[in-house]
Amino acid sequence: MTATKTGRTVKIAIIGSGNIGTDLMFKALLSKRVEVVAMAGIDPDSDGLARARRRGVATTHEGVEGLVKLPGFDEVDIVLDATSAGAHLHNDRVLREHGKRVIDLTPAAVGPYVVPPVNLEAHLGERNLNMVTCGGQATIPIVAAVASRVPVRYAEIVASIASRSAGPGTRANIDEFTETTSRAIEEVGGAERGKAIIILNPAEPPLIMRDTVYCLVDDCDEAEVAAAVQEMVERVAGYVPGYRLKQDVQFDRLPAGEPLPTGERTGGVKVSVFLEVEGAAHYLPAYAGNLDIMTSAALRTAERLAEVGA
Repeated sequence: MTATKTGRTVKIAIIGSGNIGTDLMFKALLSKRVEVVAMAGIDPDSDGLARARRRGVATTHEGVEGLVKLPGFDEVDIVLDATSAGAHLHNDRVLREHGKRVIDLTPAAVGPYVVPPVNLEAHLGERNLNMVTCGGQATIPIVAAVASRVPVRYAEIVASIASRSAGPGTRANIDEFTETTSRAIEEVGGAERGKAIIILNPAEPPLIMRDTVYCLVDDCDEAEVAAAVQEMVERVAGYVPGYRLKQDVQFDRLPAGEPLPTGERTGGVKVSVFLEVEGAAHYLPAYAGNLDIMTSAALRTAERLAEVGA
């Protein structure tokens, strides 16, 4: 394989020829650290498979079973799964038998949750890495940034995405989205309790992804928390250029006795962060920032594995 300055180029295969898998392929084709050698789908007439063939990528419409039969599959280092939570359980079992590392873009959560700027370095040795959800990739870095300065008693995120950017896979995984994201807010973000809400916005023309993060904390140094959030936004924007704050971080002091979402304690400070995620439009429309941040996070993970030679 072609050597890079800090690692090597790894060969990857993509399962899923829908919107996410195809956008991931376009991004990966621009990368200097990964080489796309195969794409698997289940629809022989899918746009994703047609585009892959035109770019010299080996294809199969027989899913993971077809993928493992393709010439050169033994040389694949990492398989990225952009199907659905249910399909991933089967795909992972097959890939495990072949000893392949997997980056999971579904909410299946077979492996540990990974949010690149928060905890990727701790999981570089894992066989299966789970990318949580689009809402998780957008908001968990912010929860973690706040938690790095003050304990977060409760964190709630609201991800609003264009209805037109939510394909069959996204719609089939709504329950998994909320459950997986809520758990990851706690396990990765560091909140004592977490809650996730997703809104499919039918507005026309479609609106780009908007995310709101609420963190309930005790007294804090507002300047320190705001600086931590800004630093994290810049880190995420390093691989998702359309990721940005919509306005300054807001702090609201809640008086004792006021009802809180936790139903357990009162008072404290509510930290509110408002985000916008615009897609890079490599394949998907710019308003589909929810899909763009998933594919960008997955590619970032694959490139980091290449850098360390994992």
